[in-house]
Amino acid sequence: MTSRSEDAVRQAVHELANEARLPSDLAGEALRRGRTLRRRRRAAASAGALATLVVLAVPYAWLRADPPAVVGGGAPGPSTSATVGPSASTAIGPEPVPSAEPAPGDDWARRVLTLPGGWVLAGASSTGTPSSTAYVLDRDSGRYHAVDRYEEVWAPPSGHVAAVVDYERPGEIGLLDLRTEAVRWVSTGPHIMTPHWSPDGRRLALTVLDKATGKLALGVLTAGGSYRVHPVDQKKYYCTDRCFFTWTRDGRNVVLQQTDPTAPTSESQPHARRGVQLFSPDDGRPTRFLPVPGDPAGPWSWSPDGRLVVVKGQDGPRIVDVGNGKIVGTALADDDVWLENDRLLHRDRATNEMVLVDAEGRELVRRPLPPELDTLTLTIGPA
Repeated sequence: MTSRSEDAVRQAVHELANEARLPSDLAGEALRRGRTLRRRRRAAASAGALATLVVLAVPYAWLRADPPAVVGGGAPGPSTSATVGPSASTAIGPEPVPSAEPAPGDDWARRVLTLPGGWVLAGASSTGTPSSTAYVLDRDSGRYHAVDRYEEVWAPPSGHVAAVVDYERPGEIGLLDLRTEAVRWVSTGPHIMTPHWSPDGRRLALTVLDKATGKLALGVLTAGGSYRVHPVDQKKYYCTDRCFFTWTRDGRNVVLQQTDPTAPTSESQPHARRGVQLFSPDDGRPTRFLPVPGDPAGPWSWSPDGRLVVVKGQDGPRIVDVGNGKIVGTALADDDVWLENDRLLHRDRATNEMVLVDAEGRELVRRPLPPELDTLTLTIGPA
């Protein structure tokens, strides 16, 4: 077997072990992974690796229980759902003129990389083999640490501890202290999908899957090294397809997608969702159900006022009213970041640029990213 074939097989095995769908979908996922690897090799020979998803994790405001239509936002205000997203039928005021900003210089890692709208790049990671150099922002020095020893490096949106994954240490997560560069390894058991840092960078949510039983659990790892696992009743909180735990804006709850058991399923599109279930990261207790028909990518998927959320729907990215679950607009990307109620940020993967748009989807600012980040997954945090 050639070295390239061995790398492909090794990558396929690891991805199935760590990012597989739930057991009922493993066979289909294996076929898709094989096709994906072949496409990657062809793409690498001609044009380099594909850009990956932006990981969204930033601090949020308080999660409000009253009124029910507001999630993790501030005081209720007038609803913006009538003119949200590029599908809105009317736009107020003249069409804005987009601003194109210059690309960062070769020494970009020596200072904080500010993105359109004022947020910053907190980190960038590879997500498999062969690993690429990852970057983690050290807020004390205002520079980025270049890390090339691990296959995955997940920067916190704030704080000084990053999570690292070494494929030679299965079932463990390393906690990298950016101040001392020391790594503390914690046995967590196997996890699937991407770990998600809490908005304050103090806790890491892991989606734990026992492959022998098919049971799903929430793993919560603190930056200090303590670890707890909270089982989830999958019959009551039913999730299929791509299931993972992420956070609400305030970090008080984690979110798990809920599949609609009455809807037909297809391999050609995401499974239909009836909503999302919120759980306490402290004890795993279910706290609240929201009728959101799609998958929020992370805590910054929720609007600052808590009324709207960007989700990955069956037919693409959508903007949804949190209170009633109705689709009120079309987002430009599954992982749009709400900076303000009328400002969203996304990555243009075709050009490797960050793009700021208004609530109607009109482009305001476009800023190139460094070429080194082209194939990496990004973490965005506050300034």
